[in-house]
Amino acid sequence: MQQQVYHSPVYHSQSIQAWEQRWFAKKNSSYGLMQQVAWSIVQCLIPLFIEENVQKVAVCCGQGNNAGDGYLVGKYLQQAGFEIEIYAAEKGGSQDLASASQEALDACIKVYPHFDFQTEYDAYIDALFGIGLNRDLNDTWQQMILRINAQKGLKIAIDIPSGLHANTGQPLPVAIQADYTYTALGLKTGLFTGQGKAYAGQVECISAIPIDAELKPVAQLSGTHIHLPKRQAFGHKGSYGHVLVIGGHADMGGAVIMSAEAAFAAGAGKVTVICDAKHHTAILSRAPNIMLKDMNALDEDQRDNLLQQVDAVCFGMGLGRDLWAEQQYQFWFSAIQQSQLEIVLDADALWFLAKRPEQLNPRTYCTPHPGEAATLLGYKTQDIEADRIAAIHTLQQKFKGQWVLKGSGSLILEDQLYICTAGNPGMGTGGMGDVLAGMIASLKAQFHENIHLHEIVTLHALAGDELAKYGQRGLQAQDMKQAIYKVVNL
Repeated sequence: MQQQVYHSPVYHSQSIQAWEQRWFAKKNSSYGLMQQVAWSIVQCLIPLFIEENVQKVAVCCGQGNNAGDGYLVGKYLQQAGFEIEIYAAEKGGSQDLASASQEALDACIKVYPHFDFQTEYDAYIDALFGIGLNRDLNDTWQQMILRINAQKGLKIAIDIPSGLHANTGQPLPVAIQADYTYTALGLKTGLFTGQGKAYAGQVECISAIPIDAELKPVAQLSGTHIHLPKRQAFGHKGSYGHVLVIGGHADMGGAVIMSAEAAFAAGAGKVTVICDAKHHTAILSRAPNIMLKDMNALDEDQRDNLLQQVDAVCFGMGLGRDLWAEQQYQFWFSAIQQSQLEIVLDADALWFLAKRPEQLNPRTYCTPHPGEAATLLGYKTQDIEADRIAAIHTLQQKFKGQWVLKGSGSLILEDQLYICTAGNPGMGTGGMGDVLAGMIASLKAQFHENIHLHEIVTLHALAGDELAKYGQRGLQAQDMKQAIYKVVNL
């Protein structure tokens, strides 16, 4: 595999704060750092504001050091020729904040001691709260944030959109909906997972101090330039992996079709579907290259012989949860776990795993959405979403294996944690998870340890972005085939 883009590290807010304190302990100036960050942000804003025809700017400042950044950004923007007015909370906070606010006053910037906008502005800069916010905002601050969001102008967040939890990406309970976020020192996890992507807009990191040895990332952003090796001229269908798709209850045949088609689109040489025979005609009419077996007609010897012929198993799509499905789960689960195959567990296989928790082998890839993750852990779905990073680590601790927690900013936990930054809201539709499961099985069957799970998740998300080029509303999972074919051939 060739990964063309550096995996950007992402940090917990407490690690960033501790890093700052270590920097200051070496006699570096905290106010000097505030000035440097503000200056760097303004150098990013000047070309953006020129492009967007921004002239009048309102800077909204709270009471912490984030507000100090705001006062200085306002001053430097005024020096660059923009019309600046500041709306400020009551004075208080640190000496650095007092110095920054005085600089704005000395620059003769109009500072309003309230948040009632006096006119319309071309842009609104959010400097209300920084990364330390970890409590729900009171009604006054909630109304202030909603008022900023209601304005027509461009929204710019300094460090993190105010009201957004820096580590979980959850609003508390509302947050600034920024078009751009200029985050200081290092990237924060909350900007990329949970609801964070909906609030952060385009994120740029303002690097200002050197990384020290004690700073450790929570995760890495998965790179988006992924190139698969070229195929050899003498390859044949047996060279590129055989994927076995197992599922398809009599009442649910679509999921296995989408998984199988995705496996072929991602480059598998052969795909076999094992499902209720009721679906065979429909599958062949849609994809005659798929091989078929009747799920109700296999004995243990036939099962074991088939498992010796394949490279990867994709298990659980459309399996169902009734007595028949439970019997099929028991028939297949132990056999595939004891094999040397690449194994994807999705959908109803995860439901049965929750009922009968077992330690998974290292080549098992589980792909729950938040509701399925909640079932696996005995939590509520909102508990999963409240701290997705904690949830995925708990899943791996309980079950072993490798994990994908699907959703906006999907998390991938293999040897370390990755965050997928590709994808779009249009992918929130039935069948996308079945497609992902088929892609994982296909690419692992072809490349095994030479492709990472986070790269496959990213390819799936990039295919979704390709499909959404003409609009996100109305995307259909069964249309992903051509998009997958395109991204795996880039």
